[in-house]
Amino acid sequence: MTKRLPPLNALRTFEAAARHLSFTKAATELFVTQAAVSHQIKALEQYLGMPLFRRLNRALMLTDEGQALLPYVRGAFDQLADGVRQLRQRHSSGVLTISVLPSLATTWLIPRLRRFQTAHPEIEVHMTATERLVDFAREPVDAGIRYGRGNWPGLRGERLLSAELIPVCSPQLLDGPRPLCTPEDLVHHQLLHVLNAPDEWRMWLTAAGVEGVDPDRGLRFDHTALAIQAALNGIGVAMGPSSLVGEDLASGRLVEPFDLELPTDSAYYFVVPEATADQTKVKAFRRWLLEEAAASRAQRHPDAIAAHPERSLFTLVDR
Repeated sequence: MTKRLPPLNALRTFEAAARHLSFTKAATELFVTQAAVSHQIKALEQYLGMPLFRRLNRALMLTDEGQALLPYVRGAFDQLADGVRQLRQRHSSGVLTISVLPSLATTWLIPRLRRFQTAHPEIEVHMTATERLVDFAREPVDAGIRYGRGNWPGLRGERLLSAELIPVCSPQLLDGPRPLCTPEDLVHHQLLHVLNAPDEWRMWLTAAGVEGVDPDRGLRFDHTALAIQAALNGIGVAMGPSSLVGEDLASGRLVEPFDLELPTDSAYYFVVPEATADQTKVKAFRRWLLEEAAASRAQRHPDAIAAHPERSLFTLVDR
């Protein structure tokens, strides 16, 4: 329910007159006539049903009621001024605050971030890594990268990376006494799970037609990046979104032991409120992100790029 307030012009006039204890000085500050100040004060007193000033010969004093009201009015206008100043600084400064999922930040964004800083030294990136959907209207965040289907009301979203599910492991698991050669060999190895995606292994094993492998056994982690790190250390086999393991696969630190990718209907999106979408710093970061995402897709699917050299990397749709 909206709270009923006195007219803001009358409150502003009251604050100036109370600060100067002079209608004349308040009028000068507000660029209005003394009569206009007197009219606004009278209207406010009528609204409140009480006098705010004592009008003496050549002097003006606050009543007890006026003295009680003044701190609240002054504090409210100070807060408004601070809010406007911070908004202007946020819009014009070179600080770009982004919200990113922790796993994407660790495995994909941070390793590339130096390239953005080199290309745009004038923009200072502040990153907050969280699974929570930030409230752009209430929090000092300019843009974000989210995982989902791209339908966030009030936000402009742009698809960056797909998230096919693929098993990955250290190359050392391909050798040894229990070599990982077929999906059925998973029965001899630890499955690495992510807590907020408990059914990924079950879905992949079903799609692969594998029986005899318990999809619920193994180790559990609260972030995908931790499961991937465990795979890098040879602890087991992780089920990771293809976008997050591209660099490790390209370097050979991880391998994809089986040629089966499970498509999903979700992806990683760059999101930004309409109000800040056209800021120079936001547009620069968006353009760089799209370039990096296109390069990741090209690295992941080089044959598709080679087969269609006439197509832009930005139009090559992820599988």
